[in-house]
Amino acid sequence: MSRLKISTPNAAQLTVERLYKDLERHIIASPPGLCPVDLQLSFLKLCHAQTCGKCVPCRVGLLQLQHLMEDVLEGRATEETIALIEETANNITDSADCAIGYEAAHMVLAGLEGFKEDYLHHIKTGKCSYTITQPVPCVALCPAGVDIPGYIALVGEERYADAVTLIRKDNPFPTACALICEHPCEARCRRNMIDSSVNIRGLKRMAVDNARANTVPVPKKAAATGKKVAIVGGGPGGLSAAYYLELMGHHAVVFEEKSKLGGMLRYGIPNYRFPRERLDEDIEAILSTGVEVHTNVTIGNEEDDMSLSDLRKEYDAVYVAIGAHTDKKIGIEGEDAKGVISAVEMLRSIGDDNPPDFTGKTVVVVGGGNVAMDCTRSAIRLGAEKVGIAYRRRQEDMTALPEEIEGAIAEGAELYSLKAPHKIEADENGQVTAIWVEPQIIGAIDAWGRARPVRAEVELKRIPCDIVVVAIGQGIESRHFEEAGIPIKRGVLQAMSESSIENLPGMFAGGDCVTGPATVIRAIAAGKVAAANIDEYLGYHHVIPCDVEIPQVNYADRQPCGRVNMTEREAGERKHDFCAIEECMTKQEAAQEAGRCLRCDHYGYGNLKGGRAAIW
Repeated sequence: MSRLKISTPNAAQLTVERLYKDLERHIIASPPGLCPVDLQLSFLKLCHAQTCGKCVPCRVGLLQLQHLMEDVLEGRATEETIALIEETANNITDSADCAIGYEAAHMVLAGLEGFKEDYLHHIKTGKCSYTITQPVPCVALCPAGVDIPGYIALVGEERYADAVTLIRKDNPFPTACALICEHPCEARCRRNMIDSSVNIRGLKRMAVDNARANTVPVPKKAAATGKKVAIVGGGPGGLSAAYYLELMGHHAVVFEEKSKLGGMLRYGIPNYRFPRERLDEDIEAILSTGVEVHTNVTIGNEEDDMSLSDLRKEYDAVYVAIGAHTDKKIGIEGEDAKGVISAVEMLRSIGDDNPPDFTGKTVVVVGGGNVAMDCTRSAIRLGAEKVGIAYRRRQEDMTALPEEIEGAIAEGAELYSLKAPHKIEADENGQVTAIWVEPQIIGAIDAWGRARPVRAEVELKRIPCDIVVVAIGQGIESRHFEEAGIPIKRGVLQAMSESSIENLPGMFAGGDCVTGPATVIRAIAAGKVAAANIDEYLGYHHVIPCDVEIPQVNYADRQPCGRVNMTEREAGERKHDFCAIEECMTKQEAAQEAGRCLRCDHYGYGNLKGGRAAIW
């Protein structure tokens, strides 16, 4: 009689599990610009290695797909090969016994749909159509192309002013991005292959806290060209363009509708995340270049202070960077009741130092993005007795940064996930008394990889409240610009990739008014691109100087080491005021974190990077 034994993993199983973890880290650290066909073939080989060998579609079919894709990569394929790949993959999806074969073949079909042109390019030319224009992953993923390894090395040597100077070469808002950037640069950091990404934003914070932006001199300006450029909008995009144009020798004149500069940095981000005095440091440095500013000026048609046609006549070029400052409606019953306010309205009043009084109120915020979290955490600080977040998807599907969601919950907010707004209830005076929501169940995965919610077959849920804050997105005021001849599509201005507007010589546009609401760093990058292309349009080709010497590489081994994360004030304390919540690293922490950088700018292909920024 055989005896049963408790199953425990042996050394081989444990090693394989560790290898899977290593593989996950490698996938996370995949840089942009890789050949999609080659990458797809690698995934296909991995899937084939996972098969049990029981069914022919997996055992044989996936192997045949490998051979066909190898033919594409090695120059043996014809256009008929693509048809055969598609037919084989379809047969596997129809007949595979398990998800391994089905999903592997489905991945191949998705690739044929998504980058078929690259398959054809391989067949016709024998090489990939993709090129790695920036071999350093963090720099490639920074919209502004900041030399990240360079300033990390400078912070590691405590050369903070030099770090700010290097950052400012490509981003004139070092303080803003040190405090509130969504740090896309960290997503593919090669340090992920060893342990976890370098805390890039935290090291930038270390630089600007020890060398304030308004104390670090800006570069010497080029000789004056006599050209004048009008910039409509004094937000991060408009001011970035103005900064670089002034350094190039052109005179930038900014027209801002509000009384203060900063755009959504001032009127859309609460003080506890980005103190206004820190914003003023960046703006003061930008204005030190000689930028001319006119506030409380509305640019539109003949009835406003100035029209676009006036600007086009008076200036050599015009850059429109008005941002996205209008609110979007939910489109439900009762949305016009007293007590329903938009996120834009609420955050703007806080930015104008005229915050609403929520003392003793119950507030429900509708939305799941970073703006919704800003409204939630601000409502708590404005004295609300209870604050809830109504979101139609799950918490893991929210578009807000995880730390923002966790921070809101830690400060006392309640998350009503899988609750879609249905109607707003009001009393006989039109005052909000509750919001009714439709409970959802999670359903199929959508094209963006998020599970789509569907209406649950249960009764509506009533959530009593006094205030409803709608935070589901922003739009732009485009009517006047359309009247001036700027093409509009789906509510945004139409500009080409180099920011110019077709059939309107000298007119440029960029940032949120072109892309729709995006991140601060993308608005800054748009302003930088616009400045470079306006410079070319005016007949010049200026290069922004930066004579900072980057430290040599430290050849010491990079041992696995934990990531230093930023700390915050205790939730019970910080929720009562609008003072800054995040605390900077210590010098010891910054030195350790800077030492984790692998200096991809020095090793391998990264060593070929030039000192001249990509768009210059």
